[in-house]
Amino acid sequence: MKDTLAGAAADVTRVDDAGQPAGSSDFSYPPIEQPRASFEPAAMQRFLDGEHRAVRELVKEIITQPEFRYFESPDHHAFRKQVLAWTKRLADAGIGRVFMPKYVGGEEDPAKFMAAGETLGFHDLSLMIKFGVQFGLFAGSIQRLGTEPHHRKYLVDAASCQLMGCFAMTEIGHGSNVQALETTAVYDPTHEQFIIHSPTFSAGKAYIGNAANDARLAIVFAQLEIGGEGRGVHAFLVPLRDESGRTLPGIAIEDDGYKMGLNGVDNGRIWFDHVQVPRTALLNRFADVDSAGKYQSQIKSAGARFFTMISTLAGGRIAIAASGNSATKSALTIAIRYAARRRQFGPGKPPGKETLLLDYPAIQRRLMPLLANAYAIDFALKHLIALSTKTSDGASRTIDTLAAGLKAWSSWNTTRTVQVGRESCGGEGYIAANRFAALKADTDVFATFEGDNTVLMQLVAKNLLTDLKDHLKGMRPVQLTGFMLDQKMSGFTRTMPLFTLNTSRYHLLDANVQFGYFKYRESGLLLQVGGAFRRLTKNREMDAYTAFTRLQPELLELADAYVEREILERFIAVVENAPDRTLHTPLRRLRDLFALYHLELHKGWYLENSVMSGFKAKAISRLVTALCDEVRSDAVALVDAFGIPDSCLAARIAL
Repeated sequence: MKDTLAGAAADVTRVDDAGQPAGSSDFSYPPIEQPRASFEPAAMQRFLDGEHRAVRELVKEIITQPEFRYFESPDHHAFRKQVLAWTKRLADAGIGRVFMPKYVGGEEDPAKFMAAGETLGFHDLSLMIKFGVQFGLFAGSIQRLGTEPHHRKYLVDAASCQLMGCFAMTEIGHGSNVQALETTAVYDPTHEQFIIHSPTFSAGKAYIGNAANDARLAIVFAQLEIGGEGRGVHAFLVPLRDESGRTLPGIAIEDDGYKMGLNGVDNGRIWFDHVQVPRTALLNRFADVDSAGKYQSQIKSAGARFFTMISTLAGGRIAIAASGNSATKSALTIAIRYAARRRQFGPGKPPGKETLLLDYPAIQRRLMPLLANAYAIDFALKHLIALSTKTSDGASRTIDTLAAGLKAWSSWNTTRTVQVGRESCGGEGYIAANRFAALKADTDVFATFEGDNTVLMQLVAKNLLTDLKDHLKGMRPVQLTGFMLDQKMSGFTRTMPLFTLNTSRYHLLDANVQFGYFKYRESGLLLQVGGAFRRLTKNREMDAYTAFTRLQPELLELADAYVEREILERFIAVVENAPDRTLHTPLRRLRDLFALYHLELHKGWYLENSVMSGFKAKAISRLVTALCDEVRSDAVALVDAFGIPDSCLAARIAL
């Protein structure tokens, strides 16, 4: 391997193609310097890979082949062709059909499919998105929203990429507000067909992956109308192109062209001019229309039917959160390995050398909490994936809430980590070969698609308020009084001097104490916001929409508190249940750093609510700094455990 340097672990020395120790050339970078870790990186990688290690290794084997070498050209049309070829290579390996029913050759294993997509996040993110659009959104929607006839007709060809498709939900005028889509699907009983139409410019489907070049069939979300009566949003199969790639009559497609990132994906906009599709084009798992035009659904409420349909698509949000965290891991691996070899200023160790970047507390404070975040999100997402795959009828409100929250929290964390990692590598981080340019450009949109993050966090808060309302609704007055008293007593115990003034390391590193703080912030904000909402809408002085809008800042803070508590709760469970005892110490350090760092971030709220003293807040900050130094001793091993192939990393500074 040319121009590679010392291995990450202290007891490993890499050699170049000539068999000489890497770093022996006068023109090479210095080796990575890392004391022996407190655990074996391979053991941690096995733990992180989990039960789907085999498919992760298969994906890595594929993406490290010569034909998967990173594409380096400003020609986005050529880039699209390359990404399409890569996608077909994954299809040839059978990865696209993993989640599908066995009767069409699938394995019915959505968690395994998620693991494959997450691993693709280590490679080119255009490929990951193309993979997600073709198999997760297009084929996945046919599976989840359609019935067996749809499955047998389309899924085999979709899995092999013989039939390329797209997922046409978002509109120019209605992004996150799916219930207000303008595209119509009017049923014509005479010819037993639906007429798909875009009545306005703003009804055009916007930023649709696969639309500009490759898709022949679209999953189109439109307002169903039967006999002049609206039945709400439903999904339809609408052909876009013939087998030779020519656009069909009534279809207008506009290429989105060159973008800020993800230029291997052919995004486009689509309009429909009275396009006729047969009655069987309706994906009819939750509702159907017979030949006479009679509407049938086991779900009587239009609102419940809509949210049941949409909730089956929560997998897209989970996939974005997971692949975003893969990009986060890449950024951290590059930055931490660079900081473990680059020296700058001052007397370092050994004497006569400058100080290693990773030994500076400022660098540790920058990178170590983000490393803890990456591990924490990984465990939370694995828990969410396990929950979401237990039911075949789509996500419950709990899963929908958690998927929305983790997608927002994870993608925001990715944006921040990539930026901090770039800055931590100085000018080297600005060189395209060192990957930050691609990571930054390709992940920035993660905060927008599969649901705008701010809107998703409002959804989280809305669901939490609904859960609280449902919880209180069934209580008798005496039970309600008891519930409120319990909440007050919980807060009272945390305002007692013995608690607020306790600054001992033993106390602050107690998982129950950490969790208690997180839970108290969440429940406190929930009751505060719930009370404010009730006061605003009391006696109908303000409608619910206006009240909700006025409380947006408080609602977003509540959603953040909920997500952080969920993440910490999973982290605590992972540390307690990790089967390999050698991993407990490094995992516990990361958990403690995650918990205390976020307590430090929110110390203003805790101080305002008298559940933390100034002395305790300062003690937490000191302990965060100490934990950053402790985690630093294992930092290179912790990023090695991500198992990212060398070919996917920054060749100049990370190998």
